[in-house]
Amino acid sequence: MEPCILSDKMKLYEFPYAPNPRRVRIFMAEKGIDLPRVAVDVLGKETRTAEFSKINSLGQVPVLQLEDGTLISESVAICRYLEELRPAPALFGSDAKSRAQVEMWNRRMESEIFGTIGNVGLHSDEFFKGKIAQVPAFSDAQRKAAPEKWAWLDRELADGRPFIAGEQFSVADITGMVASWLGGHLKIEIPASLTHVHRWHERMRARPSWSA
Repeated sequence: MEPCILSDKMKLYEFPYAPNPRRVRIFMAEKGIDLPRVAVDVLGKETRTAEFSKINSLGQVPVLQLEDGTLISESVAICRYLEELRPAPALFGSDAKSRAQVEMWNRRMESEIFGTIGNVGLHSDEFFKGKIAQVPAFSDAQRKAAPEKWAWLDRELADGRPFIAGEQFSVADITGMVASWLGGHLKIEIPASLTHVHRWHERMRARPSWSA
C-alpha cells in the first residue's frame, strides 16, 4: 500500500531510534498513512529544552500536532486518533468483543513484555542518567525476568492463533514488534525454545511495516 498524506497541516514530532515513535510509524504504515514529520534531536537533549517542554512537558516523543494546534502525546493515544480518522484496517478491533480483546492484549504486552524490556534500558542507559533515578539492580532483575515473560506469551500462543489478540493483526502485535526490536537492541533475545513466539515473530518481521 502506497502511503498517502493524511493532512499536510498536521505534524508528527519524532525520533527514529526510540521505541514509541517506532510504534506510531508501524501503525501508520499498516494504515497507509503518512504525515509531515519533525525530527527531534533526542540524543542532543532537545526534548529537555524549555522550547520543547511547550510541546510536551514530559520531554518525550512522539507528539502529534493537529491542524488546530492541539498536541497529542503518548503513542497509543496518537494511534487511537489516527484510527478514528482512518478506520480501515481496524487495528483496535472492529466490534465490542474484538475491541475488548485487543485492549486486553495490548495492555498485557505493554505491562508484561514491553515494559519489562523498557525498564532495562531506562535503568541502565547513559541517556536516562539525570532524567530518572536509575536503579541498576532493577535493570538486572528485569533483564533476568524477560525470558519468562516471553515464555508466558509462548504458552498463550500455543493455541495456534496467528496474532496476539486472535485472528486479526492489531496494535497488540505492534507493541510486541517494538518490544522484540528493543530487546534486540538491548541484547535481550527471545529464547530459542519458544517456538510459538518465534513463529509469530517471523511473521511480524515479514510484514513491510517492520521496516517503517
